[in-house]
Parts: sequence; C-alpha cells; structure tokens
Amino acid sequence: MKIKHIIWDWNGTLLNDNWLAIKAINILLERYNLPVINKEKYLEIFTFPVIEYYKKLGFDFDKTPFSVVGTEFIEEYTKRMFKAEMQYGAKEILNYFFKIGISQSLLSAAKQQMLDDLMKFHKLEKYFLKVSGLTDHYANSKVNAGKSWIKELKYNSEEVLLIGDTLHDVEVANEIGTECVLIARGHNNYSRLEGNGVMVFHNLFEFKDWFIKNEKIN
Repeated sequence: MKIKHIIWDWNGTLLNDNWLAIKAINILLERYNLPVINKEKYLEIFTFPVIEYYKKLGFDFDKTPFSVVGTEFIEEYTKRMFKAEMQYGAKEILNYFFKIGISQSLLSAAKQQMLDDLMKFHKLEKYFLKVSGLTDHYANSKVNAGKSWIKELKYNSEEVLLIGDTLHDVEVANEIGTECVLIARGHNNYSRLEGNGVMVFHNLFEFKDWFIKNEKIN
C-alpha cells in the first residue's frame, strides 16, 4: 500500500540538535558535580522516558526531584534553541513530499509552545497538517499524542509512515499501527537502531532515494 501521509519526529530527525542536548546536559552535570559526557556516550544512553536517561547520568532524585532537574535542562536548552539548524536536506525533503501531494504532520515529545515557536522561526508551518507536542517539558512519551492523531487522520494506519531517530519512535509506530523508518543522525546511534525490525538510514537523502525507488515498485 502506498504511503499517503508522513508523521515526522522533530528533535534529531528534522532538527540537528543532539549537540545542544549534550551541551545543556553537561551544564547540569557540572552543576551537580557529576561526570560530563561526550557525544558517543550520549548516543549510547539517551532514552525515553528521559527520566531513565537522567538516572543513568547519576542524578539522585531523592536529593533533587526530576521536575527540578528537567526544568533546568529545558531552561539551558531554550536559551540556545534557535541556534540549532535543520538537518542537512530537511527542508528539501519536506518540500519534496509537499509538492508530490503526500501530507505531513509533526509529532514530538517537546513542549507545544516550543514547537510552535520553532515552526515559525524555521518557516515550516505550511508543510504540516498538524504539529503535536506535549503539555509539559519532561518528554515522557509520544504514544498518547500519536494515538489521538492517528484517529483524526483520514488515512488507514498502513498508509502512514512515521519517521524518527530513536527507539522510542519504533515504540510509537508499533502502538499506533504505522510503518516506521529511522534516520541515524539524531539522538541514538546507528548500532542501537539497527536490528529492531525497521529500516534505518544514515541521512535524509538516503531515505529519500529508498522512498522513491519503493514508490516506483508499488
């Protein structure tokens, strides 16, 4: 069955922000006298819900609640969020699907207000039927938002493709019944993503080439 709608993840998939996530968390790690991490370590341990990731970093929530640490992280991230650029080829691929008539939406674990501000900043509003974020900034899960959105869509779940960059995106796709592909340019490395029953691509251009060939076969 041909794909008629694409649900995009935001952070790490369309937005090149893993460097910013690392910078912000290292500020907190230094603040709480914990060992800082490099990119390699980050890509190996980042997970959802993010509270589990914070535990791996050594935060003691008996001393400082996750709500406090999570808020501090978002404050550091938000200060610099407009410095994060789109992934290489992101606007081109959004425009490609826009022109060939495949509708698109965005599903993110980021807070809705942050997403709205970033959509305006990057001038992306025209590409998406809907931009769905969460009501808080603790990045728990996108599953419930995904289930609500798939019910609103006029397409069968088999006609929808979810594109993300983490193992959580596979979980979301499985819960809402859509196909899923992953782009290993974000918050999980390629070795973590492969072997989970979905196609994994090194970048958006590699995915686009595969998609075009796949569409020609169907």
